[in-house]
Amino acid sequence: MTIATLNHRFDGPADAPVVILGPSLGTELGMWDAQIPELSRDHRVLRYDLRGHGRSHPVPGTDSVADLVGDVLTLADSYGIGRFAYAGVSLGGAVGLWMGVHRPERLTGLIACCSSARFGEPEGWRERAATVRAQGMRQLADTVIRRWFTPEYIEREPAAVRRILEMLYACPPEGYAGCCDALAGYDLRAELGRIGAPTLVIGAERDPSTPLEHARELAAGIPGATLVEVADAAHLANIQQAEAVTSAMLAHLTAGVRG
Repeated sequence: MTIATLNHRFDGPADAPVVILGPSLGTELGMWDAQIPELSRDHRVLRYDLRGHGRSHPVPGTDSVADLVGDVLTLADSYGIGRFAYAGVSLGGAVGLWMGVHRPERLTGLIACCSSARFGEPEGWRERAATVRAQGMRQLADTVIRRWFTPEYIEREPAAVRRILEMLYACPPEGYAGCCDALAGYDLRAELGRIGAPTLVIGAERDPSTPLEHARELAAGIPGATLVEVADAAHLANIQQAEAVTSAMLAHLTAGVRG
């Protein structure tokens, strides 16, 4: 396993409980901006860019979500952070779910937003990886943005949508493709029962990438998990319905997480 050095940022009191926030495929740590004012009041919030995204350098040979988990744990270790709560959107959520199965001793709590135990057929991810390696990121824009946000939000909030699109455009194709390769081999459906951390699953009513059935499958498979379904949001629910998602996260972090 080759470890990446991740671009990252801290917010909040240095002595507060730590929560690490993982971004979705094709975005950067700024996708969590709407949550920071509330989360950072009583938590030490650590955000990061996935390897090959934002200001984190690509690593040749990325082929599993385990690689991405290794990056996060190495980052935490570099600051002496032994245990922490973890929240992630989509691929960022998959990082947390994998950690919950395979590295449970690190987690005080887990939040998976618009994520899944499996993201479709492996061949689809391999084809997407090949497309971006050959043609670049802009080939994905029209399709991806209509999965990330509802049509009404795209029309109503063009500046917010453009900001997220710029993250996608700026993502190095090899970094994006490497994470697609990782998703091709990701499947935790048979292992969800091993997750022991207090878990919140957030699903979005209009998410075409990870429909509500995926969130319900996670919540049913993870012992004691709580499910929150967010109305009028697509895949990036933490942006489109920031208040609802932040409220659910805070409730879980303050009441459902063990120290």
